This record gives sequence, structure tokens and C-alpha cells, in this order.
Amino acid sequence: MNKIIILLLVLSVSFSCKKELKSNIDVSNIEINVEVDRFEQIFFNSTSETLPALKNQYPYLFPKHNSDSIWLEKINNVDEIELFKTSQEVFGDFTEQTSEIEDLFKHIKYYHKNFKEPKIITLITDLDYESKVIYADSLLFVALDLYLGKEQPIYLDFPSYISQNFDKSQLVVDIANEIGKKYFTSSKKRQFLDIIIDEGKRIYLTESYLPNHSKPSLIGYTPEEFDWVAANESQIWKFFIENELLYSSDPNLRTRFIDKAPFSKFFIEIDKESPGRVGAWLGWQIVTSYMNNNNVTLQQLLETNADAIFNKSKYKPKK
Repeated sequence: MNKIIILLLVLSVSFSCKKELKSNIDVSNIEINVEVDRFEQIFFNSTSETLPALKNQYPYLFPKHNSDSIWLEKINNVDEIELFKTSQEVFGDFTEQTSEIEDLFKHIKYYHKNFKEPKIITLITDLDYESKVIYADSLLFVALDLYLGKEQPIYLDFPSYISQNFDKSQLVVDIANEIGKKYFTSSKKRQFLDIIIDEGKRIYLTESYLPNHSKPSLIGYTPEEFDWVAANESQIWKFFIENELLYSSDPNLRTRFIDKAPFSKFFIEIDKESPGRVGAWLGWQIVTSYMNNNNVTLQQLLETNADAIFNKSKYKPKK
């Protein structure tokens, strides 16, 4: 009997250590070189004399059909200059972000051995929030003007559910999301279960790259929104089950529960209390439960279909 107890204790400790290693992997010996090119600094200090050389250095940032007068007008535009100055005040020498990106790249390389860190180019994009971060293999473009802090007056025309993520703390999360797309393939099936599991995989992938980052930021929630979905998890799940949504192919379910929105659309009284994307959040919980209850790697997770993940997840909503 004593031997059995000792064996159970050993297995328990081994299992605990294994789970600990999954979330606290050692990346200290992974070599990464983070190269940051502050294009916006060079651009807004350019003149008519230096502009041609700058265009030769960065041809991919200067469409050929635009004349020099357009760029010079931008350089001297009062609003553009204000954006540039604010970005320099918020980010300074970019040391803090460089350190975060270095840790991110190390984690990505831990999971994807062939990952080659891209050169980072910071710039000002006239508040093009659809292109906050663009990843193009060897290059990664970051629009600093969209990470200046949600209270900035320049963001007043944006809905709050969008501008709440215009903060420098969100920058590394957006980078992780963009790079993660390279290693993730969406399911071709259109059932709601496939969609929420896909979203759950995406968020879990980002979480693996940023294990020490705040969980609300990984899905773009405020702490209050994150607390709301956690507190209402069983009610969300009950709604999906009772309305037979998991195996529905209704395209409107994406708009109601996956896309960015001020709130999710249950079409009941709690709508205005809820944040958007509760379907994505629930998919994340199912994927997390699957990873906690199965001995699989991150790569195996990405290759496993939604039905298998759901059936083996042992998911039970917290009450």
C-alpha cells in the first residue's frame, strides 16, 4: 500500500511539473536579434534634398505614382507632425517594446524552429486601424500612431470597443497575432463549433507566445469585460446549447459572437452588458481544457480538428 501511495505521489508531482513546464518554458538560451528601424523619425526629419535618398532606401513605402510634393506635404502637415511628436513621447527610444518583442520572438522560435525574426519598421499611418501591424516574412511594419493610449483626443471618432486597444501594451499582442497567422490554417468547415475552436486556437497560440501577458489583452478585452465573460461562462454555454448553435452553419453567428463589436448579440436583456467576441472567448476555454487534459504539443493542437478537440476537451463551464 505504501508503495502505491508513493507511486501516486511521484506521478502527481511529475504531472504538475509537466503542466508547469508548458506555461513556463525556458527560452533564455534562444538567440534572437531584434532589429528596429525607426522610419518615422527619418521621414519626419526629411527635406526635399534628402527625400530622394530615403525613397531609394525604402522603395516599398513610396508608391511610384505619388510625387515628392505629396510626401513633402505630409512631412510639413501640422496634424501629421503632432502625431509624430506624440508617438515619440509615448514610445521614447522603444527600449521597453524591443525587450517585449525579443521575448516574444524567443517563444515563437521555441515552437517554430525555422522562424526567422523580421526587421521591424515603425511608422505613422494616418490612423489606419485595419493595418496596425503588417507581417511580410522578413519585414514587420508597426503603426505607432495606433498605440498612443485610448484617452488620446485623436481617437475620439473611433468606437470605444476599438480604441480601447490603441495602447502600447497591446502592440506586442498584435505582433504575436500577425505572426501566428503564418502557422495557423483555418478550418474549411463552417459550423459554429469549427469557428469558435479556430478562434480558440488563435488565442491559445498567442497565449503560448506571450505566457506572461495579461489574459484580457490576449483577446482585446478590458479587465472588466474579461471578468464578465468569466462570471457568465455557464450562461453563455447554456445559451449556445439550448439554441443548438454549435452545429449550426448560420453565417450570422460570426457577426453575433466572433467579430469585433461593442457587445455580443444574444437578442436578450444581457446584450448591452456583454462584450463582443464571446464565441471566441468560449472557444479559447474549450481549447485550453483540451490542452490541460491531453498530452499534445502546440503543433498537434493546430493540426487537430474541432470535433476531436471538443470531444476530448472534457470541457465544463465554470459555475
